[in-house]
Amino acid sequence: MIEIELKGYANEKIFERVRATFKFMRKEIHEDIYFNHPCRDFSKTDEALRVRIKRFNGHFEASLTYKGPKLDKISKTRKEIEVNIDNVDTYIKLLHALGFKEVLTVEKTREKYYIEKGVTITLDEIEGLGKFVEIEKLAKDEKEVEREVKRLQSILKSLGIERFERKSYLELLMEKLNLSEGP
Repeated sequence: MIEIELKGYANEKIFERVRATFKFMRKEIHEDIYFNHPCRDFSKTDEALRVRIKRFNGHFEASLTYKGPKLDKISKTRKEIEVNIDNVDTYIKLLHALGFKEVLTVEKTREKYYIEKGVTITLDEIEGLGKFVEIEKLAKDEKEVEREVKRLQSILKSLGIERFERKSYLELLMEKLNLSEGP
């Protein structure tokens, strides 16, 4: 699957526009634990490996996700492989046993909204970074990327997003903390 994703800096006004425009799905709390490969530096190869712990409505979900390098110059579009996991501690022990090292944990509160079939928009508050809006669509084919990036970018601009960001929350936090190792 290809995750077509754009992210922009936001403020409370933009959050209110999203809340007034789109259908609320749920509020989630995310704990994203990022890992670096034992033989190559994901920060140099533009890859990511994370364990995500997601809590919402008294429910718990966890997944292991690999994200490949970004596919274009505008968005955060990447090939993505995600596997649901039921025992976070066991998977983390497995990664450690294979030589993967924990880099950083990103904590966020996310409000998820429905735009149309296959397209969602989220309001993210990232501990240590602030407010962002992300819009995403899953695609089966790279041929869709250019057209969909333009369309999703147009939606964000209509909400008042003026400044876009291609870096991941992890990359932004690593820069802020002056850390060099990691995806």
